[in-house]
Amino acid sequence: MEVVDVNAHLHTPYSFSAFDSVSQAAGMAAEQGVKVIGINDFYSMDGYEEWDRTAREKHLYPLFNIEFISLNSEDQAAGVRVNDPNNPGRTYLSGKGMSFPVTLGGVPAAQLAAVREESNRQVAAMCEKVLALFKELGADAGFDFESIKRDLTKGSVRERHLAKAIRMAVARLYPAAEEQLAFYEKLFGGKALKSDIANDAKVENEIRGNLLKAGGAAFVPEDPKAFLPMDTVRNIILAGGGIPTYPFLADDAKGGFTDFEGDLPKAAATLKARGFYSVEFITTRNSVEVLEKYCNYLWDNGFVVTLGSEHNTPAMEPIKLAARGGVDLTPRLKQLNYWGACITAAHQALTAKWSEGYLDPIGRPLLEYRDRFILMGDEIIKEAIK
Repeated sequence: MEVVDVNAHLHTPYSFSAFDSVSQAAGMAAEQGVKVIGINDFYSMDGYEEWDRTAREKHLYPLFNIEFISLNSEDQAAGVRVNDPNNPGRTYLSGKGMSFPVTLGGVPAAQLAAVREESNRQVAAMCEKVLALFKELGADAGFDFESIKRDLTKGSVRERHLAKAIRMAVARLYPAAEEQLAFYEKLFGGKALKSDIANDAKVENEIRGNLLKAGGAAFVPEDPKAFLPMDTVRNIILAGGGIPTYPFLADDAKGGFTDFEGDLPKAAATLKARGFYSVEFITTRNSVEVLEKYCNYLWDNGFVVTLGSEHNTPAMEPIKLAARGGVDLTPRLKQLNYWGACITAAHQALTAKWSEGYLDPIGRPLLEYRDRFILMGDEIIKEAIK
């Protein structure tokens, strides 16, 4: 079986993304030889139709995914950091291979809409604080929440959109670099901007850190309603035809792990007990050695494994995957990633026709048929990209 390159986790402008458009993302994937691409936006399936059309125009195979931020109250009470290194209990989750055309309805659809609206509400409250700060400094920001939503988003407004709007406003108001630096120092309460003013991505990150995060003048705490319980998120994913998936943070630049992930066998057992039999990694975060260890162990213990790049910041990175430091992925990692994509592709195809794919009615994997799903997915992908 020929293994082709896969990037199973890409954010688009339907949440926040380094890409200006879905077309740009698909075009870059094609140019870099990545044949399978997965959309993975926060709280949104709105981009699926455009993702499908654009990918197939370029002879790529599209995966349909979604991402949530959930809360596990048990881990929170115990102070356990899961895959958010700063917030115990807070847990990022993905749904892989969601049904397309979208079939989510009823209570699960209402729950998804409510959490998305709550996320927008928090950014709207921060936007009001930002506008007040600009006014205090004698500057007209020239934007409001509705203009950000209209001009910079596809409906889902993230904190990063607000940071981008601030950067663009400062650049418009103060053409000279010196003037921009002076304004940022006032906006940050006397703290100077450290980044090169020409580096948009780093400037926006500093805006978030100094202004929109805890301790910043425009910070607004997230309401608990913004985080659905882990079980609820899992049920939404299952109702939408997807495979509930746990994104591993794995090792940081210093070789550290979160409380939950440091003991791999225990983490794997806990995930199974919670109904998660699929995992993913954002490869640029991790050393290739840790990726090999974790991915092989999890695959051997019955998990679907996929890899991605995220592209959920302003920084534009390659779509072709690499480990931290630009280290090439090993042939084994590429194989596991492709096998995971094949299972997901077969799952998508089957659920679109018969409402049943790789999971049984209560969300457990059909492990005895795993090899068949790989072969079926391989045929589906190769037909789409030939």
